[in-house]
Amino acid sequence: MSVRPVLGIDIGGSGIKGAPVDLEAGDFAVDRLKIPTPKKSTPEKVAEVVAEIVGHFADLIGDGPVGITIPAVVTHGVTRTAANIDKSWIGFEAEKMFEDKLGRDVVLFNDADAAGLAETHFGAAKGHPGLVLVATLGTGIGTALVHRGVLIPNSEFGHLEIDGHDAESQASAGVKDKLGLSYKQWIPRIERYFQTVEALLWPDLFVVGGGISRDSEKFLPQLTLNTPIVPAELRNRAGIIGAAWMARYRVDHPNDQLRVDQATQRLVEAAQERVEEAPAEPAAED
Repeated sequence: MSVRPVLGIDIGGSGIKGAPVDLEAGDFAVDRLKIPTPKKSTPEKVAEVVAEIVGHFADLIGDGPVGITIPAVVTHGVTRTAANIDKSWIGFEAEKMFEDKLGRDVVLFNDADAAGLAETHFGAAKGHPGLVLVATLGTGIGTALVHRGVLIPNSEFGHLEIDGHDAESQASAGVKDKLGLSYKQWIPRIERYFQTVEALLWPDLFVVGGGISRDSEKFLPQLTLNTPIVPAELRNRAGIIGAAWMARYRVDHPNDQLRVDQATQRLVEAAQERVEEAPAEPAAED
């Protein structure tokens, strides 16, 4: 019996893209569908576009799960930040909204994390036994930290403070384009970024994605680093492929998420008990 492909959807600031993914091959089962992101990219408007993409591929994916990536930190289904999308996403129960809208299982997570998972399971970091940092160089710098194939989510190392500045404000590919920098002018900026990251994390491998990775031969060989650094293999397909992989994994391993939720709840309950048991503060004297 053939296994149905799993739909991955990548929400971006300018476009929302989706494709069913063959998780045996690690690639699209059919061509992707891309629809412009609504100008006012509120949760409700974005959900309408996502539903349109799901409907377009419904016959192919059946009642299977959907993986969705978004340019935001996502914890327990709640979007905590919003990059290049409407600020109404901040603090929003987004995963539940998508499940209610689509009537199927949904996993929602950060777009750079999705790219990291795709490169780990199907791309440049496949089978790597150590610590890998996948960096997507675009308008900003997205990062995914993976140790022995396990994702440590929401790493946000693109926002490290380096020399008094937010790293992505100095070293992203978007900054290179905005300032009209040549590769020779930009290389010291991105080198400084990766040198700082490797001094903090001591990774075993850097994987560089984003559109600029197409020209990796123009800058990667020029970087002086202790850590091997290679271009991503899946490029702009990585987000969709990673989203589909995570959706399938969540369905096949539901207890993984359950254990995380139970551990979080135990920590909350323990903290509440400590507060309740703490001695009252003495009243201030007049």
